[in-house]
Amino acid sequence: MDNWFTFDGSEDILSPALIFYPDRIKANIQRMLEIAGDPTRLRPHVKTYKCKPIVRMQMDAGISQFKCATLQEAQMLAEIKVSDVLVAYPLVGAACGKFIELTNTYPDTQFSCLIDHPAQIAQWASFSREKIRVFVDLNVGMNRTGISPKDLSGLYEHMTDNLDLIGWHLYDGHIRDIDPQTRRETVDQAFAFLPELLEQLDPARQLELVFGGSISFAEHARYPERTLSPGTTLLWDQGYGSRFLDLPFEPAAILLSRIISKPGDHLICLDLGHKAVGSEMSVNPAYFPQFPDAEIRVHSEEHLVIYSEQAANATVGDLVWGIPWHICPTVALHREAQIVRDQRWQGSWPIDARHRIYS
Repeated sequence: MDNWFTFDGSEDILSPALIFYPDRIKANIQRMLEIAGDPTRLRPHVKTYKCKPIVRMQMDAGISQFKCATLQEAQMLAEIKVSDVLVAYPLVGAACGKFIELTNTYPDTQFSCLIDHPAQIAQWASFSREKIRVFVDLNVGMNRTGISPKDLSGLYEHMTDNLDLIGWHLYDGHIRDIDPQTRRETVDQAFAFLPELLEQLDPARQLELVFGGSISFAEHARYPERTLSPGTTLLWDQGYGSRFLDLPFEPAAILLSRIISKPGDHLICLDLGHKAVGSEMSVNPAYFPQFPDAEIRVHSEEHLVIYSEQAANATVGDLVWGIPWHICPTVALHREAQIVRDQRWQGSWPIDARHRIYS
C-alpha cells in the first residue's frame, strides 16, 4: 500500500477530517496547464474545492479567469480579485438582484452568467438597465440546462439591449466513455454541428466558447479556439481515478476517520457518516486503501459500517483513510481542510464558499 497520505501528527487530528495536500494540488495544476498548452485557455470551475488558497495557486500559475456555480463562490473569487468570473448557472428571481449587487460591490471583477430561455431575458430586463454580461448555455446532450442548438436563433430574437452576449457555454458532463479513443470520437460527434452554427449566427463576432468538464477537456484542448473548464482535476477522486486511467491526475485530498466500534465479525464502524462524505452515489462513498475489499453494510448520519476480511487485524481507535468517490459534495460538508506538506501537518484552510448567500 502506498502511504502517500500519512503524516506526522495525524493522531492529534479530530475525525472525521478533510485533508488537502498542496504539493499534489500544484502537480495537478501543472498537468492541467500541460494539456491546455497555455493558462489563458483555462477557465477552471471552483465548485470542487471552494477554497481561496487553491484559487490563488492557479492564479500564481497564470490562470486569470474562473467558473463557478453559486453566488457565494462568485463572491469568494471577487474577494481575492479574480478579474473574470462566469457564474455558470441560470440565475432567476432574487439571485438576479444579488448578482447585480456583486457587480457593483466588486468593480474590479468582470462578472457574467448564463441564459438559456426567453423568460430569463425578460427577467433581466426588469432587474437592470445596466449591461449584464451573458453566455448562452447550449444543451449538447446533458439535458440539465441549456437551449437546444436548433432553437438558438429564436433565443437571439428575444435579446434585449441590456444583455451583452460575450460567449457560449457548452458543458458535456454526460460524455464519460472509459476508452480514450471512443471518448474522443464521442466528443467530435457531439460537437460536429458547431462550425455551421457559428457561421449562421454571428460569424463576425469573436465570442468565447467555454467547453468541457474534467473528463472531456483534454479532447477539447485539440481545438485552439475553445476555452477549457475542468474542476475536479484539482483534487481528483476515486470515482474518476478508478475509471479514467488515461487522465494524468492524482488524488490530492483524503478523509481521515477512526474506528469507533467493532459490532461483529469482520465489521468495522467508522465515524464517517453521510455528514462527512458525499454519499449520493450508488457505490461506496470512499475507497479505503487499508481495506480494499470493504463492503458497506450500514451508512447513516454519523456512522459507516464496513465489512472486510481484514477487520480482525483492526483495533478500535485506529486511523482509517478514505479517498472519496465524489470529492465535490464531500468538500462542501467540511468547514475547513487540514493541510499537509512533506508529511507534516501545517494548519488548515477554510472552505470559504461552502455556504450560500441568503440575502
